[in-house]
Amino acid sequence: MDGGVSDGPDYLSAAVRAHLERARAEYDDLSQQLGTQAVLADHRLATTLAQRRAALEPLARAWTAFQSLETELAELTEAQRDPELAELAAEERQTTLAELERSAETLKASLVTADDRAVGSVILEIRAGTGGDEAALWARDLLGVYERFGARRRWRFDTLDLSEEPGAGGVRSAILQIEGDGVWADLAFESGVHSVKRVPATETQGRIHTSTCTVAVLPEPRDVEVSIDWQSDVIEHVTTSQGPGGQNVNKVATAVHLVHTPTGVEVRMQETKSQAQNRERARRLLMARVYDIERARVEAERAQERRSQIGSGGRSEKVRTYRYQDNIVADQRVDRKFSKTQIIDEADLSPLLEALQQQQTAERLAAL
Repeated sequence: MDGGVSDGPDYLSAAVRAHLERARAEYDDLSQQLGTQAVLADHRLATTLAQRRAALEPLARAWTAFQSLETELAELTEAQRDPELAELAAEERQTTLAELERSAETLKASLVTADDRAVGSVILEIRAGTGGDEAALWARDLLGVYERFGARRRWRFDTLDLSEEPGAGGVRSAILQIEGDGVWADLAFESGVHSVKRVPATETQGRIHTSTCTVAVLPEPRDVEVSIDWQSDVIEHVTTSQGPGGQNVNKVATAVHLVHTPTGVEVRMQETKSQAQNRERARRLLMARVYDIERARVEAERAQERRSQIGSGGRSEKVRTYRYQDNIVADQRVDRKFSKTQIIDEADLSPLLEALQQQQTAERLAAL
């Protein structure tokens, strides 16, 4: 520009600006939808749209504020051409440039995490792995950590299926639905194998045992995101519930077994004595598993070179080790150790999740 005065660096690329414009347009559209009678009459739809809008609101507001700063910068740049205002305008311009830079970084971080924050419901599966009774006890302990952590987050828990270990008092498997703000943004990092090294209560010689359990966290899709033809694509079997050792628990056929033939996904549900409730819960879990397969496929197509991305949810991957004797929790994805007392005893996953979120955000920003 003439006079040697420029508008300053462009902190956001054209692609990022386009993403931000689309996000704000979606936010405005959701705001309008939430004011219509059709949406207000459908509680579930209203909740889903409200969660999505809440996730986009900080982004939409920050994008508007950023554009206001750009307008201010242009005005200060023009003011520098006036000899009487040049010195003051130059000082204010440097301050505005610094604010723009900070605002741009915040915007980009919000942009790459907005979709995660919009998911307000997940299916959490915990299954005891190697280690016998101790593995079942470890699965029970880890389940308790998530429940206590979620209580502080004011998440809502619904047990879909629970298989307890009668003798040792542990849990062989548990499937829960969890709803609440930020539930996917937080719990997505938990998918994988969790290994514990500790002295079991039944160990008389003080030897440290290693046990594992597998955690899977599946974002529960909105109905519009997964299309399943329940008549053609799903085979349903109704049987009596089975207890330990295979004996029939009920003489009435209430257990539901679903098979999704296009993917081979199978779901069994027998937690309640109502066939209808078991069917409804089985369908929700089936939808989440099918959605997870499709989500993983799309993600792989988008970025095959980012297979190590946090939150990919590979169940065979060991993600974390809990060393009780050393009071250490070591996550394989971050170069930092955490306190077992805080993570397990106090059920405060915050420092661990924040470290993982920061790393994931940095990786996603690098890929923009």
